[in-house]
Amino acid sequence: MKRLEKAVKIHAILDELYKNPPIPLVHKGPYTLLVSVLLSAQTTDKRVNMVTPELFRRAPTPRKMVKLEVDEILEIIRTCGLAPGKARNIHALSRILLEEHGGKVPADMEKLEALPGVGHKTASVVMIQAFDRPAFPVDTHIHRLAARWGLSNGKNV
Repeated sequence: MKRLEKAVKIHAILDELYKNPPIPLVHKGPYTLLVSVLLSAQTTDKRVNMVTPELFRRAPTPRKMVKLEVDEILEIIRTCGLAPGKARNIHALSRILLEEHGGKVPADMEKLEALPGVGHKTASVVMIQAFDRPAFPVDTHIHRLAARWGLSNGKNV
C-alpha cells in the first residue's frame, strides 16, 4: 500500500474513532490558548488546567501579563514542568505581542514560531484551535507512529 493510500485509510479510521475531539485545555480565546499550550509541554493538561485559573484571573491579556513580574508568574505555574523557562517565555511573548502585534496573537505560523517558547507543535495547535487554519501538530507520539505506519522515514519531525 502506498503512503497516500495508508494516510487516507488512517485518516478515515481516526475520524471514525475521534469524531469531535474536545480541546482539553480550558481557555478563552487565542491568547489564553497560546499560554495554556505553552504550559502543557512536559506537563499534563490536568495540571495546566489547575494553574491557569489563577494565572488568567490575574493576567488574562498580554497587557496584564507584562505587568506581572516573571517571579509572580513562576509562583503561579511552579507545579508545571520547566516552570522557570515557561514563566520567562510567557512574560517575553506577552511583551512581543504588545510591541509587534497590537496585543493580538498572530494567525501566522512563522510569527507564532518566532515567539519565545513557541515551537511548531504549539503554533500548530493555536492555528487549528484558535484560527481554524489547517496545521499538523507533531509530537513525539505522532512522529513515532508516522514512522511505524510507513508515512514518514522517522528521521525528523
